[in-house]
Amino acid sequence: MDVLPLSALGERIMICGPSNSGKSTLAVALANKIGAEPFHVDLFRHLPNTNWEQRPDEEFHALHDAAILRERWVMDGNYSSLMPQRFARATGVILLYDSHWANFRRYLWRTLFQKDRVGALAGNQDSLKWEMIRWILVVQPTRRERDRTRVRAAGLPLVEVNSMEELKRLYAEWGLTRQLSV
Repeated sequence: MDVLPLSALGERIMICGPSNSGKSTLAVALANKIGAEPFHVDLFRHLPNTNWEQRPDEEFHALHDAAILRERWVMDGNYSSLMPQRFARATGVILLYDSHWANFRRYLWRTLFQKDRVGALAGNQDSLKWEMIRWILVVQPTRRERDRTRVRAAGLPLVEVNSMEELKRLYAEWGLTRQLSV
């Protein structure tokens, strides 16, 4: 893993990668370090106090687009339909990956035991979902190279992290502190 200095990523940092790869936790750690606000795109997409019920598209897009207009932010999440405008405002990108089995294990842990985790919806009505299990184990692994190509094509300063070991090294190198709960 080649690691740029954190300053090379600027004041508006995107964090992309599959579900349960550590994006939200990293977003909070980075935001604390650079004095920016962390945004979790999942929280724009889903209504609070629900079991991940989606907002109407117009509302979702408006929340996202208002957040990216801020001067400083760290934003985790994907949602490819909104990536073009996020890439246009971002000053750097971090792409996280790990084994889909590790992501699945983290999904089980966070859903069953981590009720006040970073990036959780207000109200904590989370439950295991077959749709999410299929997404993590079947769909996401097939999109890895497509996602990597899309992020690289943005031409922004990029840090690629391919395992939890590499992510731990990144935390250490940048002097980041993990905050696991809100």
